[in-house]
Amino acid sequence: MNAVDSFPLGAATTLAELADDPHARLALLRAGEPVSWVPELGGWLVTRRDLAMDVMRDAGTFTVDDPRFSTARVVGPSMLSLDGERHARHREPFAAPFRPREVRQGFEGFIERETDRLIGGFEDAGSVELSRVFAAPLAVSVMTEALGLAGTGTDTVLSWYDAIVRSVADITAGHAAGADGTAAYAELRAAVEATIADRDTGSLLASAAGKLTVPEVASNAAVLMFGGIETTEAMITNALLHLLRNPDQLALVRDDPALLDGAVEESLRLEPGAAVVDRYATRDTVLGAATIRRGDLVSVSLTGANRDPEVFPDPDRFDVRRDNSRLQLAFAIGPHYCLGAHLARLETRVALRRLLARLPGLRLDPDRPAAPSGLVFRKPLSLHLRWGGGAG
Repeated sequence: MNAVDSFPLGAATTLAELADDPHARLALLRAGEPVSWVPELGGWLVTRRDLAMDVMRDAGTFTVDDPRFSTARVVGPSMLSLDGERHARHREPFAAPFRPREVRQGFEGFIERETDRLIGGFEDAGSVELSRVFAAPLAVSVMTEALGLAGTGTDTVLSWYDAIVRSVADITAGHAAGADGTAAYAELRAAVEATIADRDTGSLLASAAGKLTVPEVASNAAVLMFGGIETTEAMITNALLHLLRNPDQLALVRDDPALLDGAVEESLRLEPGAAVVDRYATRDTVLGAATIRRGDLVSVSLTGANRDPEVFPDPDRFDVRRDNSRLQLAFAIGPHYCLGAHLARLETRVALRRLLARLPGLRLDPDRPAAPSGLVFRKPLSLHLRWGGGAG
C-alpha cells in the first residue's frame, strides 16, 4: 500500500483549502492522521502538538539545512536555514538586543513614539485600512531601528518585503519564484553593505560584521527583517480582528487591561502569523504512525498544533482568559525559536493599547469584511476599520 492509500485524509487535502480556511481540515487530520502524507505538499504534514514539538526540537533528525528550504533559495543560508554549530554561529551575533530586558529597555519608548506618530496621521479620518497605514510601517520602523539599517524608507523596505515574502510563499506552494524576490534581496544586501561600511554607525549590522562575512550578515538581516515585519504585522491585524469580532472579549480587555497579554497569546494560538515550518528528514524514522524516509519534507502545521483539543479545550474559541494560551507554538520551539518573539509581543501590546485608547468606538468596517488567509503566512489581506460616531 502506498502513502496515498495509507493516508486518505491527506490525499484529499488541497493547498487551496489550507490557504483559505484550513481549520476544519486540520482538525480532521489531527484526529485521524496526525502525521499525514499530503500529495499536494509533496511531503508530510504534522498537525498534533506533541508530534509537532518532537519535530522542531530534534534538529538532528528533522533539519532545515536542505537545498529545498524556501527562504534560503531567496536570500541564501542564514540562521533560519542552518543547524548545529553553523546555526549557532549565525544566530549569536544578533541575539543580545532581542532578550526580554534588552527589548524593554531598548525599544519600548521608540515603539510608543512611533505608534503615536502613525495613529496621529489618521485618527481624525474616522476610517483606515490598518495593515499598510499602521501595522506594516510600525513593524518596518522597529526592525530598521533594531538592525540599524541606514538610508532606507518605509515604502522601499515594504516593497522588498512584499517581493521576498511572495517568492518564499511561491516556492513553498511548489511554484517557481519570480525574479522580483531576487532583485529585492539584491537591493537589501546593498543597503546592508552600505550600513556596515559606515563606520560612524554603531548598528547591530556593523557589530555582527565583526563575526560574520558581509554576505552572511545580509542573509541574516533579511530573515530578521522580514520575519519581524511579517510576524508583527500579522500579530497586530489578527489580534485586532479577533477582538473586534468578539465584543464580549473586547469588553473584558477594556475593563481589565492586564488581559491584553492574554488576547495577544490567544490570537497567536488561533492564527499564528507563520502557519507552517518546514523540516527535512536526515534519516529514516518513525513519527506517530508514519514511516518517514530520509530526505522527505516534513511540514509542521503550527496552526493545527495550536488548536489541539488535548491541550486547549474548546480550541476554536477566542478566550482572553484562557490559562494556558502561552503554550501556543506560533514562534516555534527548539533551536529555531523565533529570535524576535519578545520584540513582536511588545510591539503588538503597545499597538493594541494605543489603538483602543485613541480610536473610540473602534469597529470593523461592515462593508469590507476581513479574514486571515495564506498557506505559509496567515493574516487578513486588508483590515478596514471605522471609529467615532455613526452606526456603520
